[in-house]
Amino acid sequence: MKQFLGVTLFILACAALVTTPSAAQKSTTLKLGYVSSDVILQQYPEAVEAQKKLDSLVRGWQGQIEKMGKELQDKYDAYRKKQGTMTDAAKAAEEQKLVQEQQKVQEFRDQKLGQGGELQKEQERTMRPVRDKIFRTIASIAKEEGVSFVFDKTEQALVLLYADEKSDLTFKVLDRLKRGQ
Repeated sequence: MKQFLGVTLFILACAALVTTPSAAQKSTTLKLGYVSSDVILQQYPEAVEAQKKLDSLVRGWQGQIEKMGKELQDKYDAYRKKQGTMTDAAKAAEEQKLVQEQQKVQEFRDQKLGQGGELQKEQERTMRPVRDKIFRTIASIAKEEGVSFVFDKTEQALVLLYADEKSDLTFKVLDRLKRGQ
């Protein structure tokens, strides 16, 4: 709701800028543009390649986590089978080992996939050059086209209420990125 209100207020402010005469009694023209970052990230070869590398890394870690989880389950099953013949001290020791194994699995998961983990660091390292190139290209095209603001029109969030297709810079950005300029 706050985002909707913020967007609405911004659009009203832009409309006021467009219709308010300047000091020289001339109207100020405000040109807006938008891109779809989802489309760019899905079609720009460098972004696709970077995402493939990240996906491969994640699949490897998930495989390790699944293997560790299976091994833990096997140990737990073995413990349950022999639990009836164990002394209380042996049970406590075995349960402690199982808890430690479970903690190791969770620590590995957090280290690799958790907040601030290796995946997040690798995403930043891998995607930053791609994002920087995309942002530079957007800025360059916006200046060439005389666009004052460029919005990201994503499917995950309401960023624009209305967008005229002739203001869409997505494929110009993609074309320029693909040509390496």
